[in-house]
Amino acid sequence: MLRYLTSGESHGQALVAILEGIPSRLKLSERYINGELKRRQGGYGRGGRMKIEHDRVKILSGVRGGVTLGSPIALSIENLDWTNWEKTMSVNKKPAGDSARKVTRPRPGHADLTGALKYDHDDVRNILERSSARETAARVAVGALCKRLLEEFGIEVVSWVEEIGGCGIPGGGIKRERREDIQSLFKKAESSDVRCPDAGAGDAMKRRIDKAKREGDSLGGIFKVVALGVPPGLGSHVHWDRKLDGRLGSALMSIQAIKGVEIGVGFDASASPGSQVHDEIYYRPLKVGGGLKRRVPRQFWPLDFGYYRKSNNAGGIEGGMSNGEPVVVRAVMKPIPTLYKPLKSVDMESKRAFKASVERSDVCAVPAAAVIGESVVAFELACAFMEKFGGDSLNEVKRSYRGYLTYLAKRFSS
Repeated sequence: MLRYLTSGESHGQALVAILEGIPSRLKLSERYINGELKRRQGGYGRGGRMKIEHDRVKILSGVRGGVTLGSPIALSIENLDWTNWEKTMSVNKKPAGDSARKVTRPRPGHADLTGALKYDHDDVRNILERSSARETAARVAVGALCKRLLEEFGIEVVSWVEEIGGCGIPGGGIKRERREDIQSLFKKAESSDVRCPDAGAGDAMKRRIDKAKREGDSLGGIFKVVALGVPPGLGSHVHWDRKLDGRLGSALMSIQAIKGVEIGVGFDASASPGSQVHDEIYYRPLKVGGGLKRRVPRQFWPLDFGYYRKSNNAGGIEGGMSNGEPVVVRAVMKPIPTLYKPLKSVDMESKRAFKASVERSDVCAVPAAAVIGESVVAFELACAFMEKFGGDSLNEVKRSYRGYLTYLAKRFSS
């Protein structure tokens, strides 16, 4: 139902994305998308590129009068640094005398060497321009559209940073993801330079980043993404490629520098017996008098069909399907491989050893990665949502969704 493509190089004219499958009659503005783009550019430890770029989206098609048309939506984000790279990155014949910007020295930890071997390039710039995390600006723009769609159904996607360079939230944050707890943590994270809801841990993270910067090093970390208001039944147990946890894992792993993903308690489940891992199921009769209207509210939240859990170790997904609890995922970001402390490599032309250099780089981008994580999770949830409740217009999708909630309330909670 939903699909998108992104295009563009880090120092090219612009990043471009085309998203297909958003229903008609959804209110959408460039301002909304720009708010998400600004969040991606923030965070303590970012490098000089963020002082150059001030990302703003331009909606080229698929929207008229602030409302989606149902046709593909084309987005463009201008690269302000293009003016400094216009000759080097020209789509036409490269001008004479510009060979100085040819790159033959691959950097460890990047796509440089492997990409050059795969695509038969003798200039690593042809690889690094596209493999750069700059591409994620386009994905955040796409994710913003998906967030906007999910909002119409009371689904909210948030994130925060749990750890940077070994400095983390004591106890790893909350264990039982109640909506009010999550919203409180997110609000605190949004006011933090490192997007950490714990002030003490945030200060420790900043000190660790400062130390790494002085030493010419970089840091990775862990972020958490939580989706609230997700109804039971997104995804499927029937086929491997429709399992929601598999799709979320794939989406998060596709973000540059992400090296690990877990759902719910994740790897910690390996150290506990099943009796302490699986979420027991309880039932409480709904209060008499509220009726179906209370069970299926106009804003589609809260979803209450009588069944509930006292824990959410599964992270809101069982058997490849959302189970009505908050969807909780965590991802590990490796340290950025572009270092001011030179790493050893080999020149592709001379085959001589050298120490990699850098023009500018982030020391830490985990706060930005958390925002990107929200976007890719929002896209996958929107995909699964439209697969189940899809329609050509927003009103048609709402009718389908309301019918599903009515069915659940009548069939399983009375």
